[in-house]
Amino acid sequence: MQGSTPRAPHPTLVPVSEAIVTDRLNVRAYRADDAPAVFAAIEESRSELWPSLVEKHATVDDTRNECLQHAATWILRTTLSYGLFLRDDGSFVGGSGLHHIDWPARSFEIGYWLRTSAVGRGYVSECVRALTRLAFEDLAARRVVIKCNADNARSRRVAERVGYVLEGTLRDAHYDAQEARWHDTLVFAMTRQDWARIG
Repeated sequence: MQGSTPRAPHPTLVPVSEAIVTDRLNVRAYRADDAPAVFAAIEESRSELWPSLVEKHATVDDTRNECLQHAATWILRTTLSYGLFLRDDGSFVGGSGLHHIDWPARSFEIGYWLRTSAVGRGYVSECVRALTRLAFEDLAARRVVIKCNADNARSRRVAERVGYVLEGTLRDAHYDAQEARWHDTLVFAMTRQDWARIG
């Protein structure tokens, strides 16, 4: 029917690559036995990561539980979380994924974090390019979004470097309990038309 809402696919039947190989990274779905490596990365980086992330990882068993939760959301296709592992030695360097998925609208959001010792080497940009390609070429995305704290210059540069367009600023959108103040959130996006131009 003309003008009707697109029919939602059965998300659990949508094929999604659980591993993506880039120049330097093996970007793959989490497994339970990743827990010690992921926990060590979070321990190293606690002062620099979001409180909402670190509070879920007080022990290795907490992290193992999170890895299994990620596996469950993979089955449901509600969130597609990936770990970032170096191809040369298998070291875990961070996490990323496709979040806030709206299958009928084919809309996705990419989030990411890196352990402190891996920052500044271009790993996130490499991963975001790969996930953007996955979204548009394999999952028929119409729109992919990246949101970041307006004060986070590194995160902003990732979005810009990959070709995302700054669409606007959400003022006072995020409260930082550690700093006891509100932060603005920048919203970057890429559409299917954008991807066709630069992909």
